[in-house]
Amino acid sequence: MADYPLIELYIDGQWKRASGQTIINPADESVLGTVPTATRSDLDDALAAAGKGFAIWRGTAPAKRAQIILKAASLIRERVDQMAAAMTLEQGKPIEQARLEILRGCDIIEWDATEGLRLYGRVIPSEPGMRHTVLRQPIGPVAAFSPWNFPMSSPARKVAGALSAGCSIILKASEETPAGAAQLVRAFHDAGLPAGVLNLVFGNPAEISDYLIPQSRIRLVTFTGSIPVGKHLAEMAGRHMKPAIMELGGHAPVIVCDDVDPVSTAAASVVGKSRNAGQVCVAPTRFFVQENIYEQFAHSFAERASQLKVGNGLDPSTQLGPLANARRIDAMETLVTDAKTKGARVLAGGQRIGNRGYFFPLTVLADVPDDARAMNEEPFGPLALVNPVKTLDEAIEKANALPYGLAAYAFTRSASNADRLAEGVEVGTLSINHFVASVAETPFGGVKDSGYGREGGTEGLQCYTVVKNVSHKTL
Repeated sequence: MADYPLIELYIDGQWKRASGQTIINPADESVLGTVPTATRSDLDDALAAAGKGFAIWRGTAPAKRAQIILKAASLIRERVDQMAAAMTLEQGKPIEQARLEILRGCDIIEWDATEGLRLYGRVIPSEPGMRHTVLRQPIGPVAAFSPWNFPMSSPARKVAGALSAGCSIILKASEETPAGAAQLVRAFHDAGLPAGVLNLVFGNPAEISDYLIPQSRIRLVTFTGSIPVGKHLAEMAGRHMKPAIMELGGHAPVIVCDDVDPVSTAAASVVGKSRNAGQVCVAPTRFFVQENIYEQFAHSFAERASQLKVGNGLDPSTQLGPLANARRIDAMETLVTDAKTKGARVLAGGQRIGNRGYFFPLTVLADVPDDARAMNEEPFGPLALVNPVKTLDEAIEKANALPYGLAAYAFTRSASNADRLAEGVEVGTLSINHFVASVAETPFGGVKDSGYGREGGTEGLQCYTVVKNVSHKTL
């Protein structure tokens, strides 16, 4: 049995134990440990530490900051197997997916660290004796809130962006999957990060956000999570004039044009949909397939889905682990029942596996009516909805029909189709002929109800800065 780490708060460079809530293994519902609950006093200490840490960190040379950040990433790479095992225990994903998540997190940290050396301003030409200089400066202490579905890489995005720009940060990570964040923070501690620059707290999410966001020391809010919670936090941030990065939910469409091979595209779709058991904000979910390849695509998709090996993520042969919590089981059962009642065909899966552990198969529904709940609510689980369309225009119209706008995918061999898709699909990220929604060097974020601001790329790093214009006339 893999070891699960002790989870502690981290405030002002010190680890602190505290009582709290239990952490559950979704594969067998056993108790792994306890996640500590931060008190109001702990939050006050974290705020004071972040203020002190910001003064130190913003005054640290960018090259020295990058050196420490890169050292942390190196330590994480050395610890990847230990961290992956803990992640699989608490979140359920197959062990190889956990390893890849951690390595992807390292890629993000390393890219941001080196890009932080290039947060350039500019000089604007003017009349003789006058110089206008634009500076990019770190915005200040950041309040960051990360979700349970990517326990390490989601916190890594926020920590890497803030630190690489010269900010300090208070990270409120998920109480259900805390090990990824705790091990991430430990690597920065071991790398020599000055006390106060990075702080980690857990507890009641609403109480922590309600307390931290209005505080004058906090200058930026970054949140990854559901649209309802994101809207609430964005409203609170706006009330206190705090800029925010909101990476919210999605309901990603996949447009499959009739100029591609339906069998190989279906095979790729199963891999993309089954990643992290579909518990991904950019998970491909609404498949709009042109009519003359529709039945072949749907059949191939269902056949491949039914062949996935479901089991404990610690088993290297497992392809689909358990869902992260009992709430996801309830959601899947509700959405499938509703779709069936309204006429959808079940081509694969559809029912919970066993009664111990949160196992649910990759479920493929065909001919799902537009008024089915699954077509309008983010499933956040292993549920694929496959429907026929006559034309590309119809597919784009259906893709844009919802208020979501985070990610979309398309498969076509036509440059003309690709151009129409790029221009017409309303999302922050469109991936054509593959299922990778973002890499370290590209900006990631949504439009419409899926949020605003960006993580990743130069655009993401700039969100952690403010622009100052200095106009100097010589005497």
